[in-house]
Amino acid sequence: MARYQEIKKKIQGKYNSLPKNQQKIADYLIDNLDEIPFLSIHRLSKATNVSVATIVRVAQSIGFTGFTELRSKIANSLKSQLNNKEIFPLFEKHSAKEDLLTEVANLDIKNINDTLHLIDRENFNHCIDAIVKAQRVYTAGLGISYLLAEILAYQLTQVGIDASVLKHTSILFHEQVLFLNKNDLILCFSFPPYSKETIDAARFAKEKGIKVISITNKEASPITFHSEVYLTVKSDNMLFTNSFAAISVIINAIATQCALQNKIKANSFLTETQKIMDSQKLVIK
Repeated sequence: MARYQEIKKKIQGKYNSLPKNQQKIADYLIDNLDEIPFLSIHRLSKATNVSVATIVRVAQSIGFTGFTELRSKIANSLKSQLNNKEIFPLFEKHSAKEDLLTEVANLDIKNINDTLHLIDRENFNHCIDAIVKAQRVYTAGLGISYLLAEILAYQLTQVGIDASVLKHTSILFHEQVLFLNKNDLILCFSFPPYSKETIDAARFAKEKGIKVISITNKEASPITFHSEVYLTVKSDNMLFTNSFAAISVIINAIATQCALQNKIKANSFLTETQKIMDSQKLVIK
């Protein structure tokens, strides 16, 4: 039985070779995989405005005999996961007039639930191993993603990882990547609207043989095609911006797991940091 994540990887593996009208189907499959077992091919055709014949061709291109087999495989792979999908209970609604604070909290809790359900634990562990083994870790992102990159770099340095953020200055990201070597790693944040500069930096780093990890909002986001491993984080928001509740959880989990995986180095760094802080206090007095 094909695993849930394996089906997604199959779709993404064929994505670039599909014509644009078929990529539309692939996008829908990736973003709505949980719904596919409950859709007929005709309903999927109507939802995507693509012909039934094209949907069949997409399923065959991915490696299935047709849409029926694809739908069956997805349904079977989801059976073992459905019972575990709700990890935190949502707040109960007490009236039709839900207050905004509760609505926002409900949506963020759902983002966290969905993220914990979506992230492949093998991918997460691969990400941690790569960070711990890297000579130096660089984080990257533009806009609000730059702040997220800064936070992760700070969190990693606090647990003894040599990390820094690529600065958005007159020097472009891909020019800064020129100074990285094959023992380094670049971790990119990429959320809508996707920054071309961040995506280009990931592509250029990959071409140079530098490991690229990305944190993004969906399996088919542009940066995933240039990433050795990526973590999918739900960032749905009531506004046009991204919610960062689930992203914050992932950042904290990465830093925590890195510390646990390399306890000696993390403890040594914290001890040295505390000594410096204590010496500064003495000077101030």
